Amino acid sequence: MKERVFRWLSRFPLHLVLIGAALVWLTPSVGLLVSSVRPYEAVIRTGWWTVLAHPFDFSQYTLQNYREILLTQGMAQAFRNSLLITIPSTIIPIGIAAFAAYAFAWMEFPGRQVIFAIVVGLLVVPLQMTLIPLLRAYNRLGLAGSYVGIWLAHTGYGLPFAVYLLRNFFGALPRDLFESAYLDGASELTAFFRLALPLSVPALASLAIFQFLWVWNDLLVALIYLGGTEEVAPLTLKLSSLINSLGQNWHLLTAAAFISMALPLVVFFSLQRYFVRGILAGSVKG
Repeated sequence: MKERVFRWLSRFPLHLVLIGAALVWLTPSVGLLVSSVRPYEAVIRTGWWTVLAHPFDFSQYTLQNYREILLTQGMAQAFRNSLLITIPSTIIPIGIAAFAAYAFAWMEFPGRQVIFAIVVGLLVVPLQMTLIPLLRAYNRLGLAGSYVGIWLAHTGYGLPFAVYLLRNFFGALPRDLFESAYLDGASELTAFFRLALPLSVPALASLAIFQFLWVWNDLLVALIYLGGTEEVAPLTLKLSSLINSLGQNWHLLTAAAFISMALPLVVFFSLQRYFVRGILAGSVKG
């Protein structure tokens, strides 16, 4: 009992620091949420923290900001466009990277290490260097301003990191497990689908979080390859246009900003139990 109390007291300062850091990080999000459900008159008169005096007084909250931003400002269509862009742009590179990472980790072929070194080297290439050449190619092929074009762009930009992360994780899996499978007559595809993928769920979930958040919050790539096309504009493009067009109705931006961050929060908290495990597992050996 004394050891337990002593252990708790020794960790109390660390827990206090972590709680304080969590409160500091959560405060802007809480303030954004509260501001997004307050009427315009209250927003311009008082700060969001004033609602804490009577937090359960629901008369000071309203959903009018969300109704206006979704129905009249086109955020509902932008939300749908972001989903149509982000989901394929997350699934496609993960699927390709999983095959490539397995080949680099467990298959023998000429130039394996050289090709993997080239893939890793692509991590340091700024994507800004590719914007103009790739946009010229897109214009010739008719891919500019289309979902297919943005899917291919995000896939290409996300593949080097995806291959690197998954290759390290696959390489850390027990070799005896794969050798036993090969001795039992399993093919490479069988070992990949029956062993590598089920054992790599933490790494796949971690990669899905990285790729999803990057694509969902991306503005530069969407602005270059989609331009000002309203039909396929994601939330980031819509938000940037609202900043210039709303003017005095800036209070609506709080609702728009919270809409854009709600889904990434859901994705992160849904997969967070895999996140640290997936990142650390591939960094031990490989």
